[in-house]
Amino acid sequence: MSKLEGNGRWGTKMLLTEHQEQFESRNQPKATGKATTEELTMIRDYVLLPHILTILQNSLNDVQNSTNVLKKAFIAFTQSIMNRVTKDMYEVKRELSRRNIKILNDEQADMIVYHRFVCRGYEDRFGMVREVMRSEITVRISKYINDIYALLRENTK
Repeated sequence: MSKLEGNGRWGTKMLLTEHQEQFESRNQPKATGKATTEELTMIRDYVLLPHILTILQNSLNDVQNSTNVLKKAFIAFTQSIMNRVTKDMYEVKRELSRRNIKILNDEQADMIVYHRFVCRGYEDRFGMVREVMRSEITVRISKYINDIYALLRENTK
């Protein structure tokens, strides 16, 4: 028994959160090689979210140039959706960076858009058919609209 063990000061330790995470993950196997299903989903989001933002920006430009009576409401609604998409893009980029995954470039072949990525040293391609991209973008925009609409309904009660 050492002199430090009996004095009670070492019973509670102050740890930074990153040190705590390192301590807890020391027995977990190191992630190497191929991307997991969750990581492929994040790569898909990384590919789709900029397209969603572009579509929303084009829609916003159309509304700004219109003479619609509800122009301000449409602009505010679209801006709030764009803010959510931008926040999601930031979170996906941060998580991919944390997991040491880099998306390099894209190429098109036979109506399929391929994106090369490096996942912890393992290089691979992620491909999506353009029609699947369109339908997924439509589903995502609908989800964002429903989320904002639900918040509006909740606030008006």
